[in-house]
Amino acid sequence: MAKKEYPFEFPPRQHQDCQTLTELTIEHLPHDGSLGRVLRYHKNSFVWQPHDIQDKIYFLQKGQIAILFGDREGREVVLQTVDVGKPFGELCFCGKYKLRGSIARAVAPSEAVAVGLADFMDYMQANREVLAALVWTYCVRLADSQRRIEILANRGAEERLGHLLLHLAVSQNQKYDEPQGEVGMVMLAISHNELAQLAAMSRPHVSVTMNKLRERGFVDYGRSRSLMVDVPALRKHLTAE
Repeated sequence: MAKKEYPFEFPPRQHQDCQTLTELTIEHLPHDGSLGRVLRYHKNSFVWQPHDIQDKIYFLQKGQIAILFGDREGREVVLQTVDVGKPFGELCFCGKYKLRGSIARAVAPSEAVAVGLADFMDYMQANREVLAALVWTYCVRLADSQRRIEILANRGAEERLGHLLLHLAVSQNQKYDEPQGEVGMVMLAISHNELAQLAAMSRPHVSVTMNKLRERGFVDYGRSRSLMVDVPALRKHLTAE
C-alpha cells in the first residue's frame, strides 16, 4: 500500500487545551423541571423528520437517539448517535423558519427534555456557565464532524472502514478515560449494518471488507464474539508503505 499521510491524529489530543471547560449536559438545566418538558419515544419512533421546523433543543434523559440523513433510495447515513445526558438538535438558534433536513429516531425506548429555542436562549443569556458549556460542546462536535468528513473522503473501502474503526475505538477509550498511550485491543459493540450506516457503504460491501481486515489480523469477530480492533496494527497498516 502506498504511503499516505494520516489525515488526523488518533486520538486528536482530546481537546486538552479546553479542559477547563465543561460540556453542556442535561445537568445544566434547572432541576425543578421549570425549563422544557419531557417527551417519550418508542423504539424506532421519530423525534423529528426532514420537513419539521427546527424550533427546539433536546436533552436526552433516557435511551439513545440516532440522527441520520436519508436519500430518495432509502439509504441512511448516521450523522450522530446521542448519548444520555447530551443535547441534540441545536445546530442553529435562528431556527424559527428553518427545516431540520435530517431524521432523528429513537434507537431504543427513550425520553428527552425538549426546550423551545427562545426559552433556551433566555436561560443561556442569564447563565454564563451554560453559555460556556455550549461553546465547548460546539468545539468538540465541530472537531468530530471534521474527522467524519476526512473518513468519508477516503474512496477505498478498506481505508474508509479502517479509519472509521480507529476513530470509534479511540473515541470509546476516551469515553472511559483510558490512557492515550495504552490503546491496544478495543472491543466495539457495533454491527456490520451500523458500520455501513456510519461509513456510507452498503451492508454487503462492509461485510466483504471486514472479512479482509479479519484475515489480516486487524480485527476479530464472530457469531459468539464481539468485534475487537487491534488499534496499533490497524493504524500501522493504514500509514505504512
